[in-house]
Amino acid sequence: MTCAPAANRIAQGEVSMKKGIVLLALLMAAQSFALDKSLITVKDSTVGNVVVIVSIREAGKTYELQCNQTAPYCNVPKPGDYWMVRLPKNHGLYDCANVDLYPQSANVEERDQIFGEYCINEK
Repeated sequence: MTCAPAANRIAQGEVSMKKGIVLLALLMAAQSFALDKSLITVKDSTVGNVVVIVSIREAGKTYELQCNQTAPYCNVPKPGDYWMVRLPKNHGLYDCANVDLYPQSANVEERDQIFGEYCINEK
């Protein structure tokens, strides 16, 4: 029968297409896990009733970080430089854009020296 070689070529094409789809999915997943990190400067921190408010500067813009004192990883940073990692949407403790702070000496990719997790707002 002469149909076998054509069927074989179609099967090989399907395998190649499946491999391409898997490769594309892996690339897209890697991009979604890429860290959105930047070096920021903490200007000052204040502690209110139950809220910690941190004033920061990132690339010439001023932002305010907030966290609830009772939440895990809610710390009062001292003035200085830190790594800030913006978390993907719907990640983090708060119903807002969440960020994690790390000491400047930390290896952010390993996420083992987190200093704090905060809600970020532009001033």
